[in-house]
Amino acid sequence: MYQVVGTIRSRAFRVVWMLEELGQPYEHVPAQPQSAEASEVNPAGKVPTLLDDGVAITDSTAIIQYLADKHGALTFPAGTMARAQQDSLTQFLLDEFDAALWVAARHTFVLPAELRHAAIKDSLRWEFARSQKALARRMGEGPFLMGATMTVPDIILTHCGNWADGAKFPIEEPRLVDYLTGMRARPAFKRVMGLK
Repeated sequence: MYQVVGTIRSRAFRVVWMLEELGQPYEHVPAQPQSAEASEVNPAGKVPTLLDDGVAITDSTAIIQYLADKHGALTFPAGTMARAQQDSLTQFLLDEFDAALWVAARHTFVLPAELRHAAIKDSLRWEFARSQKALARRMGEGPFLMGATMTVPDIILTHCGNWADGAKFPIEEPRLVDYLTGMRARPAFKRVMGLK
């Protein structure tokens, strides 16, 4: 059985959702970042960490891609053009959505107060809005980012959409609003939301 270390209010959400979509059993340890439980399996104290047969894997994107590859679901096969396009979308989302939200979080509550700069969030919101327009042009015909197949980028983007709502980074692109509504209706997503 897998063990997921990290509170659902972190990127551990992505890992638990992936396991729910895959129908795999897991134990959830809702550890906070820098806690004793988190630091025991990741020397940096960051979450999430996935334990598979006692071996720790860190970084939510690496974890969910590993699970997708291992179970042959929610991903295209490595070495295919579809996988290259999937990986390109993953990197775009990490660079343009996740990174903006993470920098905003750092300047809201992560960094020591004397190092925070609230004004940076204005430029991040501008970039975030611009990135939505770029993503809308890249989206497939749906219902998922790559068309008919749900993949790793769908989990990352939907998690970022939830994060954006909480951080007051508006999702304004109509295609993206409709997409997120559909993703949030998934039974596995709702189960994970129930863990919060």
